Amino acid sequence: MKRQSPFASESALLEKLGQRDQQAFQWLYDQYSSALYGILLRIVREEEQAQDLLQDVFVKIWKNLDGYDSSKGRLFTWMLNVARNTAIDSLRSRKTHPFSEIRTDEENVRIVDQQYNTEQPNPDHIGLKDVVNKLRPERKQLIDLIYFGGYTHEEAADQLKLPLGTVKTRVRAALQELKELFRI
Repeated sequence: MKRQSPFASESALLEKLGQRDQQAFQWLYDQYSSALYGILLRIVREEEQAQDLLQDVFVKIWKNLDGYDSSKGRLFTWMLNVARNTAIDSLRSRKTHPFSEIRTDEENVRIVDQQYNTEQPNPDHIGLKDVVNKLRPERKQLIDLIYFGGYTHEEAADQLKLPLGTVKTRVRAALQELKELFRI
């Protein structure tokens, strides 16, 4: 059940969103994420993919809010169109770029380095590994896979059997935590 809006009107909400008010955006997410998720799920028919796309949809809404034109319809209608288009784009990209088998053994993630005979600096020499080891285990594991192992976010998600959105969120949180650890 939707809570009563703390905003006097949709234009008041839009004004707050235009000011990049995070509380207004959180309210928007709380109110409409279920409906948008339902649309995404109907189109892509996979829960995990719909969850990942929901995050992408809200990022697009946040970044492209200036593109909303109230003379063309309500905000919710615009958000539905963003969700629908995102889901359709995702389906199209899966058809044109079929998913290839992920090579998970450690030797294969270093093939490019061997082919071009490049040498990576050892992260232990600059103390980076010591700092990464201070992260929470689930964050450390992702940083190890993505930044030291050469995995993409998608490959790490598949390897760990996690939704892509969860992987991206944890990586972002890990990078924020590392940023703070380096300031100490």
